[in-house]
Amino acid sequence: MNVEVVHELTKREILQKALELRRRGTLFNPVDAAREDVFRGSIDRFCDIALRLRACRRVLDVGAGHGMLLALLNALGHECHALDIADRAQEYPEIYRDQPITFMVCNIEVDAAPYPDFSFDAVVCCQVLEHFTHSHLPAMLEMYRMLKPRGIIEVDVPNVASFRNRSRILRGKNITYDYEEHYLYARPINYKNMSFYPLRHNREFTRHELEALLIAAGFQNIQVKFLKSRRYRIGLERLKTLGTLIKDAVPSLRKSLIAFAEK
Repeated sequence: MNVEVVHELTKREILQKALELRRRGTLFNPVDAAREDVFRGSIDRFCDIALRLRACRRVLDVGAGHGMLLALLNALGHECHALDIADRAQEYPEIYRDQPITFMVCNIEVDAAPYPDFSFDAVVCCQVLEHFTHSHLPAMLEMYRMLKPRGIIEVDVPNVASFRNRSRILRGKNITYDYEEHYLYARPINYKNMSFYPLRHNREFTRHELEALLIAAGFQNIQVKFLKSRRYRIGLERLKTLGTLIKDAVPSLRKSLIAFAEK
């Protein structure tokens, strides 16, 4: 893997950079309230990823969606590429058309990704695997194939054993999306004589399951951690941080898992 450092910023400096990019509208359209909420809930995780990938020049985001992470990485000096099951370039032109980020449509659950072997220094897959309808392994093998030797993969997924999920079960609620909308009356995307349901959570993960998936795909030096819920808050919203700290006190009850591994 290329050992050239793309940037030498600390995590705090990356956050300050992200806040400036947010102010300028580089990460997302500033009038989009939904993506402002995504920013506040995800930016700490994105900063962690950017810090870990600072020596990875060429990065692929599988299931890139709104492209906020790639917009940050692009601004930090990375060469960024994106794959998604839907044409996000039409939905988010300010990311995929106005910035030098290469986007291609690909259903990586069943299709080979449009890149040759050993194409990337890093591959990221953020909050995506839980939306897969079929086995996760073929997609993980594709990610492995595209990585250079010693390349880094980052995967983060919901923790099925989180406090939030346990609390919902105890209150007689399901941990997943609205039953009628996303399951009972859900209409699949039909592709290659197969049905896909990407708009819902089909499988959340335990720590052991995420590690088992990475092992099965051939990765090594696997690190799977429970991710702290560090939401970016301002003003009186900061008072809510105490409640988050209490819920995060037991690592195994945190909302998400994050894994880094090497090829």
